[in-house]
Amino acid sequence: MPTNKDGVMIILSSPSGAGKTTLVGLLSQKTNFEVSISHTTRKPRKNEVQNKDYYFVNENEFKRLIENEEFLEYAKVFNNLYGTTRTPVIERLDKGKNVLFDIDWQGADQIKNKKLDYKLLTFFILPPSKEVLFQRLSNRHMSDKNMVKERMNQFNHDVLHWINYDYVVINDTLNNCFLKILNLIDAELNNRSKDYNKDFIRKHVEKLTS
Repeated sequence: MPTNKDGVMIILSSPSGAGKTTLVGLLSQKTNFEVSISHTTRKPRKNEVQNKDYYFVNENEFKRLIENEEFLEYAKVFNNLYGTTRTPVIERLDKGKNVLFDIDWQGADQIKNKKLDYKLLTFFILPPSKEVLFQRLSNRHMSDKNMVKERMNQFNHDVLHWINYDYVVINDTLNNCFLKILNLIDAELNNRSKDYNKDFIRKHVEKLTS
């Protein structure tokens, strides 16, 4: 049975290339924050490590986990499957650990709809401009212009989900964005006043989508 000594679930989502994975990595270095490692059917990127960055599995194994109802959430993103298994998350929360999720809006919606008895904070990360996002994606996928184009096209759809998150933070510089998220988490956990302007975010989204 969840208690007030339990950990908190903290979700970071973003359009591809906006920086959520890097931010989750930085947050995980803080005391009592642990990353929920997702299962995925996609191939590892350079420097990604099995059982550390992801559990890389084939489609048959992923479907077995779905059939056994082991996922807290799962979604198909860019033709690959991603999912979070329930048991490790609940075990960590019950031990008072704060669990970080690096998942997209589909997974975030599923976790919210589960209505678990643990505190949940959701963050949506946005780039400062579409030009900056294009440059980041181009640097990541240097040899695949079609992949960059696909992700830029998807951005126009993904960005519309900002409204469903507790907080939206602009990743102008990594350190500023990280500190902003950290301050908002601290304010939530300790009932302090929050430095957050939703109207400013709304105007930024309008610029990104115009």
